[in-house]
Amino acid sequence: MALFDRLSEKGFQVEFHSHAEAILSADFPQAVSELEGVLLAASIPIEEIIAGGGGETKNTQRLRRGLVAAGWLTTTFTIEKVINGIAKEAISHKMDHVRHLPQRNGSDAVVALEIEWNNKDPFFDRDLENFKRLHAEGAISVGIIVTRGRSLHDNMLDLVLQFFDERQIQSFDDLLRWGYDPTARQRAAIMKRIERSKNPVTFREAFSNKFVADKFGEATTHWRKLDDRISRGVGNPCSIVTIGLPDSIVSFGEDPSSLQPIIDAVGDDE
Repeated sequence: MALFDRLSEKGFQVEFHSHAEAILSADFPQAVSELEGVLLAASIPIEEIIAGGGGETKNTQRLRRGLVAAGWLTTTFTIEKVINGIAKEAISHKMDHVRHLPQRNGSDAVVALEIEWNNKDPFFDRDLENFKRLHAEGAISVGIIVTRGRSLHDNMLDLVLQFFDERQIQSFDDLLRWGYDPTARQRAAIMKRIERSKNPVTFREAFSNKFVADKFGEATTHWRKLDDRISRGVGNPCSIVTIGLPDSIVSFGEDPSSLQPIIDAVGDDE
């Protein structure tokens, strides 16, 4: 059975680069099983995506907690330059999730993982360059990046439209019930599209297009942006695995009462 077969069967995109598959098979079968189990259990309610304004949802946070519970811990690597026993300079790299697995020779095999749900796409450059440096120093064997897959990125508008249809949202007041209050600028842009004389659109269409364009645009972290960097050799020669979350990970039917912690967190960030 190929690595991450169960993920592929569920629509996840999985690609291996620079011998990553062979290294994981030999040194990290336990880590592969742990990561696969956490990802297969993940589900992101569309209601959380809306209430969170496109930011990290409760479920991506639960995904992180699942990794931590399996031993994938936040780790800061510090690389020092020492001359005649005196430290001259040091560079630190903080990784969200790192798994150490003891080997028969007494050393640890180390794999590092970053989750880029919805950041600005230059975060991929940071992650890949960190992998490259840490690999060159012998600190990690493999780097893994999890991000929005092609189907999730491309179909986000359809998912938001489906949410509007199922919840019969037709106004800003209806939207408030689900924890999202557009800014004055966003409201003005939405109303302009609704009230224009030529080709006016419904509230459903105006909001959904504006929300997806603002929150999940091409300049955010998603599969195509990551794949472009991998194709250009960013991160080489570190062995890298890229995993894309599919649109099937999005669920529907969350109760509005469960969204209050997300609404409060968004308010605290503003």
